[in-house]
Amino acid sequence: MPQLAPHMTSVPASGIRRVFEIAAQLDDVDMLVIGEPDVPVARHIGDAARRAWSEDRTNYTPNGGIAPLREALVAKLARENDIHVDVEQVWVTIGGTQALHQTMGLLLAAGDEVLVPDPGYTTFTMNAHMLDAVPVPYTLAPAADFVPDIDELDRLVGDRTRAIVVNSPSNPLGVVYSEETLVRLLDFARRHDLWVISDEVYEYFTYGSKHVSLASLDHDDRVFSVFSLSKTYAMTGVRVGYLVTPKGLADTMRTVQEAQISCVAEPDQHAALAAVVGDHQPVADARDHYRQNLELATSLLDERGIRYLEPTGAFYLWIDMSHASGGDVASWAERLLLTERVAVAPGSAFGRSGEGWIRVCLATEPEVLTRGLSKLPAPIA
Repeated sequence: MPQLAPHMTSVPASGIRRVFEIAAQLDDVDMLVIGEPDVPVARHIGDAARRAWSEDRTNYTPNGGIAPLREALVAKLARENDIHVDVEQVWVTIGGTQALHQTMGLLLAAGDEVLVPDPGYTTFTMNAHMLDAVPVPYTLAPAADFVPDIDELDRLVGDRTRAIVVNSPSNPLGVVYSEETLVRLLDFARRHDLWVISDEVYEYFTYGSKHVSLASLDHDDRVFSVFSLSKTYAMTGVRVGYLVTPKGLADTMRTVQEAQISCVAEPDQHAALAAVVGDHQPVADARDHYRQNLELATSLLDERGIRYLEPTGAFYLWIDMSHASGGDVASWAERLLLTERVAVAPGSAFGRSGEGWIRVCLATEPEVLTRGLSKLPAPIA
């Protein structure tokens, strides 16, 4: 029978989804594995989607999205991100996931290299492999406070390096990069003439640390910015995100959007518009909820002597289980699920540097979080 393209065999499976799919077949599991808000979508967002369906707004839209939504995003970017663009630089996508894949498709030819964070979101690496490109991991180490080492980045750049992915606030780490760090990363990209892909999906969830958008510091138009409504507005299943491009790519983007998706579903775009321009109190309430869960979780871990990274963004907790996982945290996480009914994401799913760590999602009920964390083995004194 016909064969798939040879490079497809190199696409790694998601270690997060493996745990989730096992957990979905079990009863009474404390779900701390999937990064999904546990709060409901705000009423005004759902009402907008229902109106769109009832009014039969179910036709094709322009490739980039309906004009009111793109205009609202332009205003939001200027007001909240200090990114000043025109409508033809904002493209509504099927979640941040499509925006990430689309950007890599624009920038990478077969065999080209892209620098990706390690630990980092699994899709960065998966996308590169799907495009027959080469993901080159750069280490985010505890000794360096999980901040990129510019000297290491310089050593990793080769003749085929085309781009670097930067993720702040970070999934899985919860790290928020300072403006100084972002400036250094832009200087690095400029010296090596690289594109920058900035994943800012968790922009609204920071704790005592200001989120700074990379494109707000970009003076030579090399940053592609990826945003999503999924986490911010509890709309993960609605699948709306947006990509902000450098100038001059409108014709190319229209062609690419037409070939990939034509457009995002019109009712979903009206829901997105209501989210962007509507009441943001539910977002603030969700942030407070995640912060309270963070305080609860860190207090429990402190009592038990379990090491973790104090996050300043997103809604995850990066926990050191090296004392228990025996050098294979993926297998250990599956055993924990089967024996204790606690589902966590193994750190190795996010790259080699994640070995020995786990990612726990804080977007859940406090009692679930408490019960799940209480079943993690503590170090022997």
